[in-house]
Amino acid sequence: MEGLKVSDANLVVYVHPSKSTKVQQAVLRELSSLLFKFSENFDGVVLAYDFQIQDKIAKILPGFHPYFAVRLKAKLLLFAPRPNMLLEGKVVKLTQTSIHVIVLGFSSAIISDEDIREEFNYKIKHGDEQFGSRSHKRHVIKVGTVIRFLVKSFDEEILHISGSLVPANTGSIRWLARHLEEFSLTERSPRKRGESEGELVIQEQAYSLNNDNRIKKSKKHSISEES
Repeated sequence: MEGLKVSDANLVVYVHPSKSTKVQQAVLRELSSLLFKFSENFDGVVLAYDFQIQDKIAKILPGFHPYFAVRLKAKLLLFAPRPNMLLEGKVVKLTQTSIHVIVLGFSSAIISDEDIREEFNYKIKHGDEQFGSRSHKRHVIKVGTVIRFLVKSFDEEILHISGSLVPANTGSIRWLARHLEEFSLTERSPRKRGESEGELVIQEQAYSLNNDNRIKKSKKHSISEES
C-alpha cells in the first residue's frame, strides 16, 4: 500500500527532573503523545517509532522546574496519503450513494457515488447491501470487503480521506489479485459513473518498530525537533 514511509529524525525530549532515574520510560511516554496525530514537522501521521538516546549526559535547562534535554535519534513510521496514491481499507458501511472505509484501523474514508465507476451497481442481495460489477459478476464490494481505492484528498485535522473507485485497478483486493495482475499500481483510468461509454479498531495501542516496548496513549508533553 502507498502512503506509508519511514523517516529518520533528530529529536530533543524535555524530561522532568523527577523522572531522572527513569529516563527511558519518560521518553517513551513523551513520544507516545505523537501517535495517531498529524505532525507538520514530520509531514505525516506518526504510527510507530524506534529510538536511541544519543548522550548519557543531558543538558539541564534553567528555570523554576529545571527540565533536562535528552537528545534522540528516532526512526518514525508515518502515514502520509497524497492525491493519486492507492490505499487499502476495509469497508464498514454501504449506502446507495457511498462506500465508507476504515484505513489502518484509525483513518476513515468515504467514496461518494460520483467517484464509483459506472460498472458498479448498488443492490441488496439476501439482505446485504453491496456494489456488484456489471462486467464481472464475482467482483463484489460489501461490508467486510478489503478494497483498494485512489486518494482524492486528505483532511489532516480529522484524518479523513476522500477516495475514488474510478480507476480500473481499484476495487476488491481479492478480486484484483486474481484477475487484474496486468494493471500496474500507477495506472489510472478516467471513467466515472454516469459518463458515456465513449468518454471514457488499529486499536488504540501501537508498538515500536522493533516491538521492544508497548506504547500506550498519554497526555501531551513538550517535544521539539532539533534544528
